[in-house]
Amino acid sequence: MAEYLTPGSYIERVDASVPRIPGVRTDIAGFVGIARSGPLDTPVPVESFRQFVSHFGGYTGAGYLAYAVQAFFANGGRRCWVVRVASKDPLAGARAAGVQLADGGGTPVWRIAASSPGVWGEELSVRIREVFSPQAVGPAGQGSAQYTTVNSVTGFSRGSLVRLRQAGVELWRVVSHVDPHERRLFWRHPDAEQALRYDRALVGLDLGADIFVDALIYEVLVFRQARLLARFAGLTLVPEHTHYGPGVVAAPRYPLGIEAGQALPQAPLPIVIEALSDVDGIPAALSLPADGDLALRGSGDGLALLSVNDFVGEPVDVADSDAVKARKLRGIRALGQVDEVAVVSVPDILIRPDPEPAYEPVVPPPVNPCIDCPPPPAPTAAPFQPGLGTELPPVFSDEHIYRVQAALVDLCERRRDCFALLDVPFSAARDDAAGLGAAQAWRRRFDTYYAALYYPWLRVVEPRGTAPMRAVPACGHVAGQFALHDLETGVHKAAANRALRWLQDVTIELDHAEHGVLNPLGINAIRSDRGLRIMGARTLSSDPDWRYVNVRRLVMMMRKAIEIATQWAAFEPNDYRTRSRITLTLNSFLYALWQRGALRGDAAEQAFFVLCNEDNNPPEQRANGWLVAELGIAPSVPFEFVVLRVGRQGDSVEIAESGRLARAA
Repeated sequence: MAEYLTPGSYIERVDASVPRIPGVRTDIAGFVGIARSGPLDTPVPVESFRQFVSHFGGYTGAGYLAYAVQAFFANGGRRCWVVRVASKDPLAGARAAGVQLADGGGTPVWRIAASSPGVWGEELSVRIREVFSPQAVGPAGQGSAQYTTVNSVTGFSRGSLVRLRQAGVELWRVVSHVDPHERRLFWRHPDAEQALRYDRALVGLDLGADIFVDALIYEVLVFRQARLLARFAGLTLVPEHTHYGPGVVAAPRYPLGIEAGQALPQAPLPIVIEALSDVDGIPAALSLPADGDLALRGSGDGLALLSVNDFVGEPVDVADSDAVKARKLRGIRALGQVDEVAVVSVPDILIRPDPEPAYEPVVPPPVNPCIDCPPPPAPTAAPFQPGLGTELPPVFSDEHIYRVQAALVDLCERRRDCFALLDVPFSAARDDAAGLGAAQAWRRRFDTYYAALYYPWLRVVEPRGTAPMRAVPACGHVAGQFALHDLETGVHKAAANRALRWLQDVTIELDHAEHGVLNPLGINAIRSDRGLRIMGARTLSSDPDWRYVNVRRLVMMMRKAIEIATQWAAFEPNDYRTRSRITLTLNSFLYALWQRGALRGDAAEQAFFVLCNEDNNPPEQRANGWLVAELGIAPSVPFEFVVLRVGRQGDSVEIAESGRLARAA
């Protein structure tokens, strides 16, 4: 808008704007799998492997998830959503390590727990300090039973738990109101409507003598394997206080979408504090050990009982309660809540567990009795030994693997805006005579243009150091290549014939003859004869119109973008003006795609057409609330026209694909 400095009247020209079709990101991937830590069945966005580690821990022999995410970012990915799965069995499922704190009367008050389930939490210990700060003095004769006038109210606030002392007498009260001008701490609020449930008159103290006032707060130090990890100061026991422990040290909340310019969720705190009781009386101080740290115990990874349902989840009914929805929205179903995810995979249904190494305890050197040494420090919490007590998931059968991959494909077919990356089971990825035949048999289980199958597995350097290399599914590398091509060129560019990164080898060396068998079947081979490259871009569809991955994903992107951009058409007059606006919007969108090379043809007329006039919107159809726009496109492959029908019926906009159109390109 112009800036005017001189008073007067001005005329500005405002042209009627044509609704634009916004760009839709197709590079964002989603992974479901096993992790060391992190929230269960909660989609978490990350934009680097370092962020993944801060939320979910590092590499583990129990899963491939960390390897897939690392491969995604190493090959060009910029953002992915991750869902951690584990069993939630009440007895042997995933549990967070913790320790319970009670007051002097034995009433449970807090539970300090690891921020997420898993045996990783047993590496943590906490040290809790009782601090009386701030401190003030109420001079003799300057108070009443309702309030105490003190020399300073600095540091006191509504909800502060305080100790009032005189010779031989000690009372506990909660500050209900602070008057900074009169320097008064009210024990009963002057406005009865704003009173706290802890309001009590000051009884039992001599108001004619000095009163010492101390505010009780707690400091929690968190150690991980004896190293200070975090410090939380100024925590209080009163829920109404702004520094209430369970409110300050709480589990993070993760959104189901990221708006432009919005920051990603921060890494979770190492611990959370949970409230165990809520009494109406004035809170009593915690009963703390005289010395030493409190170790967090009672954890579980929840992997031994891991099942297909933990990966798949269940359909949610509208009448389900929040607790039932939380139980059903698991794994793939949880990931399906994120609209921006465009590529999905579940690498850990293929898991071949590799036990974590058990480390021998460090033996200190012998002490020379002739040297005057200081006494050893007092023992604290029992040390946690990594690798001991960790669970391993089962090896899933082919039928279980198929059920999970079929559920992933079903998600894509229902949403129609995401694409599944599948890998063959490990039995088909081994370098033996049965591998090629097993891969072909696995491919015959699917017929869909919302998924692609990649073969064989890849060998990467083992970051844990337990072996030189580890065989992993290729889905993470492929998703990274999808993102790289989408960001550099566009979704219309096939993610193939480009060197892969962060890998050393393939599990099976394919020659030209074997590749010639796999490619017509729609199995995308990863070859090593010109460096490690993806040498295939076919879907798992038997329909030749949807043979290529890039064509399918291009149409998916167009469908989603047009659906978002045409919502304005609902309730608009069904006349030539509305049809003209839709025609101009769609023509502009398709023309931009043609200029980028997404559509073939020497001229725009050869690449696409838009039909939205009285020919396909006769009067009887308009009378029923219908408005139809037909789009024909020729993707950048030997391909006939694909038609998208954009229609308004009543108060909604719908888009349907009507296959190929018999029209020359």
